[in-house]
Order: sequence, then C-alpha cells, then structure tokens
Amino acid sequence: MNIYVGNLSYKMTEGELEAVFGQFGTVLSAKIVMDRDTNRSKGFAFVEMEDEAAAQEAIEQLNNKDIGGRSLRVNEARPREEKPKRAPRF
Repeated sequence: MNIYVGNLSYKMTEGELEAVFGQFGTVLSAKIVMDRDTNRSKGFAFVEMEDEAAAQEAIEQLNNKDIGGRSLRVNEARPREEKPKRAPRF
C-alpha cells in the first residue's frame, strides 16, 4: 500500500522516515519529495508498505502524531490526477 505523509520536518531523512514506518511492518520504499531547483524537501513523502494491515495500522498510529516538532498528516495515497497539458508559450 502506498501512503502519503504530509507536514514532514524539512530536516527528516528518508532513513528516519523508513525507521518510523518500519515499526509497523516492512517498508518497501520511503521517498521524500524534493524541490527540483533547491534540492530541499517539499515537506511531504510517500511510503510504500508491503502489508496492507500494517499500512493501515501505521496510518492510524501516525496521523496527527508529533514527529520532529511537526504534526504528521498520514493517509492512503490517492492516484495522481492527470493535469491538462498546457499550451506552449511563445
């Protein structure tokens, strides 16, 4: 199951994120979304867990939990919406 994690501390590493979710089960991946220009965290991430029951437990236990001085927003990730293509600017 893919999990959205929002309101992350900008200092949190992917390893730390994996450790937090690893308490609930096997983490397949933990990816913090980075700004392309500054290479700094955008404050949210996606965590993929092997077991759906473990993922649900992690969501329940970690949503609104204070980690790194910030209250996490944790829920099941929704598929990315396709945005309409912009017309080229000239």
